[in-house]
Amino acid sequence: MRNLQENHKGFSTLLALSLIPLSGFATDIYLPSLPAMAKDLHVSAGAVQLSLVFFMFSLGVSQIFIGSILDSFGRFKINIASLAVFSIASFVIALVPDIYVIYAMRIIQGIAIAFIVIAKRAYFVDLYSGEKLKSYISLFSIIWACAPIMAPFLGGYLEHSFGWRSNFYFLGGLSLIFLALELVYSGETLKFSHPFKLKSIAQTYSGMLKSHDFTFGVLILAMCYSVVLVYSLSSPFIIERVLGYSAITTGYSSLLSGLGVMAGGIISKSLIHKPLAKKVTIAVSTQVVLVVLMIATSSIASNIYTLVGYTLALNICGGFIYNNIYSYCLSRFSKNAGVASGLTGGGTYMLSSLFSYGFVNLYAVKSQLLLGFANISLIAIVVIVFMLFNKQRVQNLATVTVKS
Repeated sequence: MRNLQENHKGFSTLLALSLIPLSGFATDIYLPSLPAMAKDLHVSAGAVQLSLVFFMFSLGVSQIFIGSILDSFGRFKINIASLAVFSIASFVIALVPDIYVIYAMRIIQGIAIAFIVIAKRAYFVDLYSGEKLKSYISLFSIIWACAPIMAPFLGGYLEHSFGWRSNFYFLGGLSLIFLALELVYSGETLKFSHPFKLKSIAQTYSGMLKSHDFTFGVLILAMCYSVVLVYSLSSPFIIERVLGYSAITTGYSSLLSGLGVMAGGIISKSLIHKPLAKKVTIAVSTQVVLVVLMIATSSIASNIYTLVGYTLALNICGGFIYNNIYSYCLSRFSKNAGVASGLTGGGTYMLSSLFSYGFVNLYAVKSQLLLGFANISLIAIVVIVFMLFNKQRVQNLATVTVKS
């Protein structure tokens, strides 16, 4: 097994950071192309939207278990194999115009991406410690957030200029470049392997899932992300088919949507010392007011500006809530941070993929009004679950206080 060479450490670290947003690119780059894909493949809007659900669900399920596999069998070879598999799957999607083949390849892509991203997160834990490690970890969310902003923007131009298949040619080519660079400049970073014991892993996950505040927190995260995904799944059809704009406009709207989520996360960091219940309650209440206005004013003003404007404001609040609850969930089990991270991320991806696709098709979202109904359903779930979450959190704090 080839270990990472010291003189390649700097460039290898840059490669690791560059690979972290690959999951976001694979998720969002082809969103502006959904209407064109449906037309070219002669399938319904729901059929092409389902390709995103398959990808996200497989990505979510894989995240839960992959950390233990990487700790037992190493990072480098698995990462190389995953990049190769992801690249091949991307080219197959572009070359084989069959929706069922696309479904299969998206599932494979989701599993491959999970191995790649988690291997690269583990890379930093292997090589760095102390303040240096904290500095790199603080970059993860910022770098990851760049993908949902940049990917649809790039995808809109690719779709407009070369058609929907160009998105997958781009993903295949990009992953091939990363594969070549990894082969030259990277290597194994795991110093000590751990035995793969399924029973002990299952016991750890079971203990976390029995902690109600943690499971409620994951459900809140999933609903917040579902609001973003409902817009991502439905906006290409609203903007391009109903309002008559191009895929480029869809890309710009997704860029603003992503900026809203990032802005909410930045605001939450600036208010990190404020009471959790108070600041999340304000953010959720603001979302309720916004979505009621979105529905009430749809008969008076329903255009590209109101659609994007309401979505931007909702996503700022959603990003704020997400960042606060995500931090709580990760810190809930400090002794099993890696497992908590996998379960939080995996659970969020799985649940949000199901809820977003379900509500998009339940309401057949093709207008600002119907988007508002889907949003208010999701936000209502957030309100109810957050009350349960906060009640359990307060009980836990009281129990800790009594014990101490």
